[in-house]
Amino acid sequence: MQTKLPQTFLATNRGQQANRILRNCVHCGFCTATCPTYQLLGDELDGPRGRIYLIKQMLEGQPVTRHTQLHLDRCLTCRACETTCPSGVEYGRLVDIGREWIEEKVARPLPERIKRLLLRKIVPQPSRLRLLLRVANLCKPLLPAVLKQKIPALPVNSPWPARQYARKMLILDGCAQNVIHPEIDAATARVLDRFQIQLVREQQSGCCGAVDQHLAANADARRQMKRNIDAWWPRLQDGIEGIIVTASGCAAHMKEYHHYFEDDPEYHDKARMISDRTLDISELMSQLPLQQVIGTVPAQIVAFHSPCTLQHGQQITNTIEPLLKQCGYQLQYPRDAHICCGSAGTYSVLQAELSSQLLDNKLTNLCAQEPECIATANIGCLMHMQTRSPVPVLHWIELVDRALRGHDKK
Repeated sequence: MQTKLPQTFLATNRGQQANRILRNCVHCGFCTATCPTYQLLGDELDGPRGRIYLIKQMLEGQPVTRHTQLHLDRCLTCRACETTCPSGVEYGRLVDIGREWIEEKVARPLPERIKRLLLRKIVPQPSRLRLLLRVANLCKPLLPAVLKQKIPALPVNSPWPARQYARKMLILDGCAQNVIHPEIDAATARVLDRFQIQLVREQQSGCCGAVDQHLAANADARRQMKRNIDAWWPRLQDGIEGIIVTASGCAAHMKEYHHYFEDDPEYHDKARMISDRTLDISELMSQLPLQQVIGTVPAQIVAFHSPCTLQHGQQITNTIEPLLKQCGYQLQYPRDAHICCGSAGTYSVLQAELSSQLLDNKLTNLCAQEPECIATANIGCLMHMQTRSPVPVLHWIELVDRALRGHDKK
């Protein structure tokens, strides 16, 4: 694709990235076949190719309007188009640049600004989110059914192993997941304890920064990322092997930290090290001899939902399914497994109608063969599907933990 970006913009790191990505696009249209919003709306501007044209036009200096902003807002950033693209177009990076640009040029209506600000100031802040969750549960009996189903129950803390081992891994702390569903990390700690791996919490770290980044609050996102880098860097220098992440959305973002500090001499090398030493829990588990500690367990039929941030963002496929099979679970493979469930971070709040349609489609496919439960790898997908699923929705590591504990009781 030919571009005519202003020289002042091309002189920046952001401009160079955008120019390279745009020029890689050959506008073949393969991406439209896997774009969830294009499938629902049938509008070229609600598919990757159309959005790329919109971004190109505004970066070249053409008028930017709410119309353009709407089509970029409707993008889930699921990155299914990246998996499909034969030219290797880094669409997710381009959308980040486009959203930051348009946020500077087009003022949002006040209700939108308030909603986005509240999401940014509550979701990444565990203490605020915990308080909101408690208040919501107190008010739950008074709320209509449609709101009740969206409020998760107050979590119960699970036992965390106290044994120490020579092999140590950091685990992402300060995340919304630890407030809403702390059982996921506790189950991870118990499973890794079986392999003499100690999970270490770093309380000086916080949210990975993905919420702010995807809402085009780039300066705040970078501050959060710097805080994490400052907390993790000395631990990695002091013998910690790596950082384990149990939310695939956070893992996908952390693996790209280095992109956000390419023009920062102080943080570039540190961010690169964080990206290189970040592991989705599935990557670590695939390296461990699970078969040596697992026995035969009662078969349970599980439909596995692979989050977009796992299969498209991190390009991790067919890794979790074999692990669950080793534990004795019977796996079901749903139709259109590459299509987003509609959670997509804050998308289910900001684009509720489209998100709801995607959720209905996803649950129809997942439950077509009547599984006993649904397993996934991301807290956002888990919570989103849980609001309407007729069967329990769990993180897959919880199923591994259950299999191990079930084997111990035999």
